[in-house]
Formats: sequence, C-alpha cells, structure tokens
Amino acid sequence: MKILLLLRHAKSAWSDARLADHDRPLNKRGERAAKAMADHLAASAWRPDLVLCSTALRTRQTLAALVDRLPPPAPPISLEKSLYLASQARLLDHLHAVADAVSTVLLVAHNDGIGDLAVALAGSGPAEALDRLHEKYPTGTLAVFAVPGDSWRDLAPGRAQLLEFTRPRDLAVA
Repeated sequence: MKILLLLRHAKSAWSDARLADHDRPLNKRGERAAKAMADHLAASAWRPDLVLCSTALRTRQTLAALVDRLPPPAPPISLEKSLYLASQARLLDHLHAVADAVSTVLLVAHNDGIGDLAVALAGSGPAEALDRLHEKYPTGTLAVFAVPGDSWRDLAPGRAQLLEFTRPRDLAVA
C-alpha cells in the first residue's frame, strides 16, 4: 500500500497586479494556514518520502512552512514547472512516474487539478470527509489517501481510500 498526501497551496495575495500569477505570494491568512497545516502534518503519522511541488511561489511557500516543521532529514523535493496549474490527468501522470520504492508522496499543487484528482481517486472513506471533499477543496487543504498495490501505476480513479480531509478552518485558522 502507498500513501498519497494532496496539499492545495494556501491562500495567495492578489494585491500586486504587476505580478504574474506564477509569482503571487501567500497573503497573511495563507501564511497562518500554511503554518497550521504544517503543524498538523508534523504531528501526524504521515511522513513523505518524496515531495512533488509546483514551482509557483505560493506552493513553494506553503511547502516551506511544512519542511521547517518536519524532523530531519527532509525528504527529497522535486520542484516541477509542469505541476503549475496542472490538470487532474497531468497530476496523475506525475504520480504514475514515481518510483515504486517510494511509499508516501506529498503533492503540493493548485486547483482545479488537485481537487479534481482528489474527487476522482476517492473510492471510499468516512462519509463526512467524502462529503466535504465533494463540496469544495479550499486553499490550504490536505487530503490523505491509502492507495492499494505496490506500484504508483496502480493509482486510478475510484481505487483510493480517503483517510483524512483537513481544511485550515478545521484547525481553527481564521
């Protein structure tokens, strides 16, 4: 079995119209949410063996909050431009390419792709978490899946079990 952690970047700033979308940073609320989610992940049993992250500034800042809170050594991090605003299909392609020796992957990316992927993968799980997942995938949200099989190529729609769906507001982040 494999474990997949899907983390949508935290809330980003729109205050500087001169910035390209790729270069938008987290806003203050996003910074608080990223730190809260990082604390939540650091306190959990989930430890990524590999991190795949979009090169957008807001995804890198969301990830930086987490890396600072994980016990050493930090997992290998692959910053990939092709994850920027990637579709569900492209994200799945990236995951299928992960080496089978990797047990747990953290993917930090964007909506709509990450939300669409999470909904597609979720074949089972707690009813309340599934309902929240199908309702909306807010910024800063983490979904954790158990993936049956020994290969990331086994990851397919409807085949994963949703273990956790945690939004920043579930962690009392305003």
